[in-house]
Amino acid sequence: MRAIGNSDRRLPRRLLQLFAGLTLYGVSMAMMVESGLGLTSWDVFHQGVSEATGLSFGTVVILAGLPILALWIPLRQRVGFGTLANLVVIGFVVDGALAVLPAGSGLPARITYLVAGIVLNGAATGLYIGARLGTGPRDGLMTGLVHRFPRLSIRLVRTSIELTVLAVGFLLGGTAGIGTIAYALCIGPLAQLFLPMFTVRLPEPIIAGEMSDPTAAR
Repeated sequence: MRAIGNSDRRLPRRLLQLFAGLTLYGVSMAMMVESGLGLTSWDVFHQGVSEATGLSFGTVVILAGLPILALWIPLRQRVGFGTLANLVVIGFVVDGALAVLPAGSGLPARITYLVAGIVLNGAATGLYIGARLGTGPRDGLMTGLVHRFPRLSIRLVRTSIELTVLAVGFLLGGTAGIGTIAYALCIGPLAQLFLPMFTVRLPEPIIAGEMSDPTAAR
């Protein structure tokens, strides 16, 4: 009972951290879009679908998460509050940020958007995952496949998913470029830097079924 009380006292901080991370994640996505220098693999896909359908970027982010989340069922992944918040919040924030951010005019401004977007994305990843309230639909798809098919490595599964959505998004008109490569090279080290900073330590009995320490897989 004492451990439960400690966890309850941390909940406000965890919720604040979760929503701060998701908000910053959406802003970071918008900054990379405005740079015009290339997006993450998933965002190339989101932008490509947006171009093909006329739906807003953020709407595609939300709608694409629904079938991905449905794939969690056969993979026996557990949906957390953070999973559902991730599904909704990021899409709304990225549309709002795209509406207010000035377009990058000139290469220096575009590079600034790109660099700031990548660094902010790394910090946002550390914040939202570190809150330990559930992974996002896309991250959960990767971990679910690895758990369901243990002979497959995380590297193979992640690379296969990323290349597939990148190819489909590019064919649909999404922006792939130097920013795509820069993100792929930088996000791992940035997550390694920020995740230990923001991971909330919880008593083991409270988090049965979760990874005891998200930093251990990095």
